[in-house]
Amino acid sequence: MLEASAPDGVVIGLDRDPDAIEACRSRLQRYGTRLLLIHGNFRDLKRHLVSVGVPRVDGVVFDLGMSSAQLDSRERGFSFQTEGPLDMRMDRSSGKTAADLLARLPEAELADLIYRYGEERYARRIARAVVRARATRPLRTTMDLVSVIRDAVPAVYRHGRIHCATRTFQALRIAVNDELDGLDGALRDAVEVLTPGGRLCVIAFHSLEDRIVKHALRALSQGPQARLQVLTKKPQLPTDRECQQNPRARSAKLRVAERLPERRVA
Repeated sequence: MLEASAPDGVVIGLDRDPDAIEACRSRLQRYGTRLLLIHGNFRDLKRHLVSVGVPRVDGVVFDLGMSSAQLDSRERGFSFQTEGPLDMRMDRSSGKTAADLLARLPEAELADLIYRYGEERYARRIARAVVRARATRPLRTTMDLVSVIRDAVPAVYRHGRIHCATRTFQALRIAVNDELDGLDGALRDAVEVLTPGGRLCVIAFHSLEDRIVKHALRALSQGPQARLQVLTKKPQLPTDRECQQNPRARSAKLRVAERLPERRVA
């Protein structure tokens, strides 16, 4: 985006992970003042833009979910493939960790969380196993939780195409970071800050995110007060070549909409 907007375009980067901000600042320092980086949450998009004196923009990109850097970092606790603390916070400066949730949530609430955010068919079994396990010792590491999940689900599920811990880890990550509740409002705020003709692009990585995006864009593009024109009737998917180069891109879905001109009041 910085290359495409040369020589005087400005790109504002907003991320709740301070590590991501510092990595970006180091990597893109050659662009100087054309890059503005802000540590914050996308649900506060309008406030952050006002804070840097840019109330309107020509484009907004939401890249949802976690990054490869977060997933590959043992100490962040996002991955069920490596040993690490059950943290899962995108912003480690505040908030409760996954271990905190596993330690305090009642069994019914935990089962509901795993089912709602992970769409996990064995949510009740897993929640019951967690409550039983924590009665004897705290679940502190990713492998502690993986072990409990493996013991809770049927053998055929343990050896399925998708790792048996995938959906539970997704659910905990979404809950820890409150990823979904503010998404609809953030999309609507993004439309308000777009100039006419500006583009809103959203990359989602699982069905729960994409469903919210699809419904929000549809609502904002219908009726006499429509503010968007949706440019992607179906989400754009990565090519086979992209998936070969980056296997984690395989679940990405891109939706794009364009801000309509302001309506004049007669």
